[in-house]
Amino acid sequence: MKHTRFEFSPIANRKPVKLPNEARVALWVIPNLEHFHFDQPSTSIYGGTAGLKPDILNYSWRDYGVRVGVWRMMEMMKKYNIKGTAALNSEVCAEYPEIIQAGKELEWEWMGHGTTNSKLITSIEEAEERRLIKDVLDTIEESTGTRPKGWLGPALTETINTPDLLREEGIEYLADWVNDDQPYPMNVRNGEPLYSIPYSIEVNDITSFLSFGHTPEQFYQMLVDQFDVLYEEGKTNGRVMSICLHPFLIGHPFRSKYLEKAFSYITSHEGVWLATGSEIVDYFKTAHEKDVIDQMAT
Repeated sequence: MKHTRFEFSPIANRKPVKLPNEARVALWVIPNLEHFHFDQPSTSIYGGTAGLKPDILNYSWRDYGVRVGVWRMMEMMKKYNIKGTAALNSEVCAEYPEIIQAGKELEWEWMGHGTTNSKLITSIEEAEERRLIKDVLDTIEESTGTRPKGWLGPALTETINTPDLLREEGIEYLADWVNDDQPYPMNVRNGEPLYSIPYSIEVNDITSFLSFGHTPEQFYQMLVDQFDVLYEEGKTNGRVMSICLHPFLIGHPFRSKYLEKAFSYITSHEGVWLATGSEIVDYFKTAHEKDVIDQMAT
């Protein structure tokens, strides 16, 4: 099956992107704020108990993130003037209102992230998915005072209809498609602009620690190396660097120490734009939309 969401557009053929204030890299940090159900399996550190009901080991390991890890992350990001774009399960709003209040005080952006990461968005009918998306956005708006402009599916899951339904509900950017270093427009059936924004499945603590088996030191080096290359390329064509984080992983002290080292390194450079998802997409649409649409159409 061939999708029709966008045309192939090699970055080497695009008109160079100029970021605000002559920045080379837009740094986009995404804390995933998630709620997990006690009796359902999800991300696990130990497979031996992952199928049990209840699975106390893995459930309580994930629960560390909302009880401790996210608070350590918030202090660290505040120290380096980094405003998070939180990928927010809507159930977090009722389960952990203290996190919502703290994020509001830090002026974080809120990005829809489904209801819970115990339930993926797949194999559901269009009408049901439409209701789910609306409920998520309504809940987040009621809790935070702001309706999300962005969306990240739980585990980056979608149906064939998801981008269309998201745009119908006012979503302006989508982070599920991990295939670029710059935003680009996607085709949706109502013809309104929906932008893909660079998210990463590799510059991501889930895959780094649980799939690749990296140490915290290796994760730090990966962040530094990713930044160094994008920073050099950004001299002539601006790039977006996403850092995708989960408080139940990176929020542990022995890991967070190395995230802070990476933040210190990155923010010590000139020409780094500390941005939220909406700021990146709004600027990109204003400054480069015509260039991008023309290039995507060729």
